[in-house]
Amino acid sequence: MLSGRRLDLLDPTPVDIEIEDIAHGLAFVARWNGQTIGDFAYSVAEHSLLVEEIFARINPDAPAKWCLAALLHDAPEYVIGDMISPVKASVGPGYGALDDRLAAAVHLRFGLPATLPISIKKKIKKADKISAWLEAVQVAGFTLTEANKFFGAPDDAVAQGLKIVLRPPVEVREAYVARHNTLIALL
Repeated sequence: MLSGRRLDLLDPTPVDIEIEDIAHGLAFVARWNGQTIGDFAYSVAEHSLLVEEIFARINPDAPAKWCLAALLHDAPEYVIGDMISPVKASVGPGYGALDDRLAAAVHLRFGLPATLPISIKKKIKKADKISAWLEAVQVAGFTLTEANKFFGAPDDAVAQGLKIVLRPPVEVREAYVARHNTLIALL
C-alpha cells in the first residue's frame, strides 16, 4: 500500500489497514465499469459517501458507528476492485469469502464488530440500492423505467436533492478521509 503497509489478502489483519489507503484506492476504482458520463469516473469512494449520506437520511438516529459502517461498506474494493454482480456470482464463493475477510479486518481496525448485525446490513443495503438507482439515472445512462425495474424506485423524500457531481480522484479521496475522521470523532 502507499502507506507502506503490506496487506496479506488471504489473511488480512486490522493493523495493516489505513484509511488513507482505503480512500486512495476507492477514489481510483470506477463503478459501472467506468461506463459513466463526465470527465471523471464515478468512483467507489464517491459511491460510498453517497451511501453513507442516504443511510443517515433513512436512519437519522443511527449512531455514528453505523454511519461509519455505511461509509466503509465497499472498503474491501480498495484492493480487490469493483465487480458487477453477475461477475461476482460467476467467480464463486471464493470472492465472497475474500470480501468478508477484508471487511472484517477493516471493521475491526475502525472499532466496528467484525460482522455487522443483520439489521444494520439490511439498512446499508437499502441505502446502497437507492444509491445505485441515483447513479443509474444520473451518470450511467439508464431511463427512469430501467432504473425502477432493476433497483426499484426510491422514496422521493430520501432521494430528494441528491445530485451526483463527478470530481477528480484527489478531491473524492480527501472528502472520504474527512467524512471518516468526522465519524470517528463521534464514536
